[in-house]
Amino acid sequence: MLVDVAIFLAAAVLVVPLSKRLGLGTVLGYLAAGVLIGPCGLRLISRVEETLHFAEFGVVLLLFLIGLELQPSRLWKMRGKVFGMGGAQVLGTTAVLSGAIMLFGWTFRTALVAALALSMSSTAFALQVLGEKKELAQPHGHVAFGILLFQDVAAIPTLALVPMLGTHASTSTGSPALRVLTVLGVLLGIGLAGRYLLRPMLRFIASSRNHDLSAAATLLVVVGTSLIMHGVGLSEALGAFIAGVLLADSEYRHELEANIEPYKGLLLGLFFMAVGMSADMKLALERPVLVVALVLGLTAVKLAVLYGVGKLAKLPLRGRASLSVAISQGGEFAFVIFGVAQDGAVLDKGMADLLVVVVTLSMAVTPLLFIVRDRIFARLDRGVKRDFDELTDEGNQVIIAGFGRVGQIVGRVLRAKGIPFTALDASAQHTDFIKQFGNKIYYGDASRADLLRSAGAEHASIFVLTVDDMEGSLAVANTVQHHFPHLKIIARARNRQHAYALLGLGIDILSRETFASSLELSAWTLEALGLPGTDAIEAVRRFGEYDDAQVRKMYHLRNDQKALIASAKEYTAELKRIFEDDAQAST
Repeated sequence: MLVDVAIFLAAAVLVVPLSKRLGLGTVLGYLAAGVLIGPCGLRLISRVEETLHFAEFGVVLLLFLIGLELQPSRLWKMRGKVFGMGGAQVLGTTAVLSGAIMLFGWTFRTALVAALALSMSSTAFALQVLGEKKELAQPHGHVAFGILLFQDVAAIPTLALVPMLGTHASTSTGSPALRVLTVLGVLLGIGLAGRYLLRPMLRFIASSRNHDLSAAATLLVVVGTSLIMHGVGLSEALGAFIAGVLLADSEYRHELEANIEPYKGLLLGLFFMAVGMSADMKLALERPVLVVALVLGLTAVKLAVLYGVGKLAKLPLRGRASLSVAISQGGEFAFVIFGVAQDGAVLDKGMADLLVVVVTLSMAVTPLLFIVRDRIFARLDRGVKRDFDELTDEGNQVIIAGFGRVGQIVGRVLRAKGIPFTALDASAQHTDFIKQFGNKIYYGDASRADLLRSAGAEHASIFVLTVDDMEGSLAVANTVQHHFPHLKIIARARNRQHAYALLGLGIDILSRETFASSLELSAWTLEALGLPGTDAIEAVRRFGEYDDAQVRKMYHLRNDQKALIASAKEYTAELKRIFEDDAQAST
């Protein structure tokens, strides 16, 4: 076992970073590592089935973590994406694929089972890639997750249907009504246990202040729920997801996430490696034209159907394209369905092995499609230059340049006091996004004097400079000072170097973006350590005033590295003396 563990770790450490360096992503790296050490590669690992079954627990942990992010109320709001979009995708893909497969002479039942299995996408694969690209929170990410969740649910009746289509189907399938009641009873029981049993148990374990015990309890919750769901014929991953949803609004959510995350990452990597190992790549070498045609055909059908689903979901063009690419691959449930179909004589071994290779290779295609998508989008962005919005002088006394995190807060405060303002931002996409929430903001480059003149800079009195980029911020400041010297500039500095540059331009009213919040956190820390509140606030106030004075004093030395270091050392020593004097005075 230790030898196998060493082989898995070595393959991951060597192959995955190389794949990421080449821009192919970590998931494709894990798949390649699995092929390399598996039966079709160096044959270093032989127990493929055992590894795959064990590694599937990584998918279970992934669904549990996703459930922790979704409160029941939020999940209810997603019902349209789950059942509407998910149902449309599964039914549409199954219909197209089953019709296409029957053209090659397969029977209806064989084509139906193969199409149902191929309509499933990889939850683990898609969510991992979307997470790496930070697209889960975007609209197409929400739709993709809803479809994947529906597929996980739809896999259950599919697994129940497959044996009935086989030649070995049993006539005693049991009462459907009793089975439905059993499932509903288990779901209700899990819901009650989550509210009245799990939380008290986690509270009791937390009182022991033992991190290892807390991690063990978290794993027990996931494993226990998964086993219960498996016992009534439901998906283990679905059980873990439900457990996560039940604990989503508990006070232990963040601790549960921290406990699970390390196991999830390792097991998911092992799962993708096991998928790569399980594919019989000899088939791809023996029948390359057929395999490539099937992979491209599957991907093309899913891309087309998902594009239509994205249109139903009213996603923009780029959102539809991103949704199509994200879940265009086959999924891990297909392996399970193929196995059940083979046992029930619905598929023969040759068909099942061929389809497993197709699904595995379809997963490898997805990162490549993302690369193509990104390059096309980048080319479109370069090729299409959008005109700035037409600005009108509304007579506002305040102009805000840069309407990101900081600028929006300034704008909200001004709006709350009934003070009108004009907001500019140089990002067209960000401007369009902010406008969706009813904010009045213009797309424009605040470093251009003509645009500022159109925005009413000649009649305004205050210019709030919150541009995120340091070079862009300084360019705007130079333009305002040169063309509109009467404007009082109130600036946001990203860091100390930005503050030095702004002071060098003669801008006196500025704030370092993390400085105020850091002082507030420092005061709370001192109070938590037992220092009286007034003393904590006074200590932080003195530090803030002294540090601000030092920034204004030291900006003259910003280009002299040696002098800056010497001044910083003097600053630290002086500050220490001040606090020592304060401590002696208080005693």
